[in-house]
Amino acid sequence: MTESSPSSSTADLDARYGRGRRSRRPLIIGVVAVMAAAGLAWLAWAAIVGSNPPVTSRLLGFEVTSATTAKATIQVDRTKSVEANCRLQAKSADFSIVGELTLTIPADSPRHQTLPATLKTQRSATSVVLIGCTTADSHRPH
Repeated sequence: MTESSPSSSTADLDARYGRGRRSRRPLIIGVVAVMAAAGLAWLAWAAIVGSNPPVTSRLLGFEVTSATTAKATIQVDRTKSVEANCRLQAKSADFSIVGELTLTIPADSPRHQTLPATLKTQRSATSVVLIGCTTADSHRPH
């Protein structure tokens, strides 16, 4: 019988049980770290862009003046001189839309302004809702 050397039996055991191979753990940790950094960078970018919209608006008040008319007052603030479109809806007691109006604020008008709006309705409204304002660059109402 021939005796095998200690180093060759260790090599056989390493081959049999998968020891001695290079670990993939550092590679996996590196990939996860890069993905986490990219996700955090995107989250920071989205928070910064989303918190500074080009136009903001709010409904200051409304009044239902007749069975076919409702008046509202909105405040519009723009960070730069861009055209904005603000959409209002008149709703009935069952929450159906009975009137709608889109106000266009020209780019050369004041950046901070209060605007009156008169909505024609199909039947008596009970409320007026400001959906929001959009610009050519920002299609999500604010």
